[in-house]
Amino acid sequence: MDPESHKSFSRPIILIAIAGIALGLTVMILSVAIVTGFKQEIRDKVVGFGSHIQIMNFDSNTSYETVPISRQQPFLPKIENFPGIRHIQVFGIKAGIIKTENDIEGVVLKGVGPDFDWSFFRENLVAGAVPAITDSARTNQVVISKQLSERLMLNLGDDFAMYFVQEPPRVRRFTVHGIYETSLVDFDEKFILADLQHIQSLNNWENNQISGFEILIDNFDELDFLTWVVTREVGLQFQENGALLKVISIRNRYPQIFDWLNLQDMNVAIILILMFLVAGFNMVSGLLILILERTQMIGILKSLGAENARIRRIFLYQAAFLISRGLFWGNLLGIGLCLLQYHFGIVRLDQASYYLDRVPIHFNLFHLLALNIGTLLLTVLMLVVPSRVISGISPVRAIRFE
Repeated sequence: MDPESHKSFSRPIILIAIAGIALGLTVMILSVAIVTGFKQEIRDKVVGFGSHIQIMNFDSNTSYETVPISRQQPFLPKIENFPGIRHIQVFGIKAGIIKTENDIEGVVLKGVGPDFDWSFFRENLVAGAVPAITDSARTNQVVISKQLSERLMLNLGDDFAMYFVQEPPRVRRFTVHGIYETSLVDFDEKFILADLQHIQSLNNWENNQISGFEILIDNFDELDFLTWVVTREVGLQFQENGALLKVISIRNRYPQIFDWLNLQDMNVAIILILMFLVAGFNMVSGLLILILERTQMIGILKSLGAENARIRRIFLYQAAFLISRGLFWGNLLGIGLCLLQYHFGIVRLDQASYYLDRVPIHFNLFHLLALNIGTLLLTVLMLVVPSRVISGISPVRAIRFE
């Protein structure tokens, strides 16, 4: 057979195999970057409302009417200095009703102090600014969500009345100082941020009484461990009034959200398995074509005394080289598309359905290396079995093969 015809016969097959690996790796890079980005974005938003770990009175229920604890706690210095814990802040919560001329809405007033970390809400502000909260004077300025602003027709600088159902009933007037939007509807339609002193006044608490502490950590992957550390320091200590404290992580506080996020890992696993199989079978067909095309060469090598294992290694090295070409183009295309989406947000999303306005992207060097190394190793391993075809090739027949 003419060598040129050999070349024209195998080249399209090899190019298709390389393209298959490139497209498979592109899909895997996009899948992992999008899912990890989606999980991180949603997780960070939930943490922004409730921190990573909360310390509250054990008797507090889920009705947003909490039993107070003292802000002077002996365990605080040790927890603050523990590696991985970034910040501790106080908070208070109380349910109320906003009434305007035309609308009425039930919300939760979250009181914060001067130590509150406003970074999350500053990033999500769409108008105005966060209030300046101090220990000296109480401010009526609050931050509300864009959803509440539109529903109640409240703009920056507007005053509104908030009623609290208690004995006796009370009312407070607040001024809209900032408007935020996180796209987490269940949270946006509920939380208003205000001065903690309002909560203390409404509940007849003393200045050192709060609903609890919020703890922010550096690495979410250490959440379970740091929750255990805080529980060890806090969980079995009685307060002066005989009450116990409870420690709850954000994962346990909102299990339905984090269970839903964990389900996304299964989708990624299915995609990765399918793409690995596609890349592997593409290369299997390419390797068989190479062996078929080089049958005469195999026969000559065998007649010269070459062992089957050595000949197989030659073809596996060639296949690994072709796979690396596919990985190069797959990385180029996958990372390029991720960068375009990351910087320009080309693909948009419906916020009401996905809690985000664009497809999120999160780069992780470990994930990128794992995908490349995993694709290379698994694909080469899949080629070991078909490469055994070489063992059955007879030197005499192979030399005569055309």
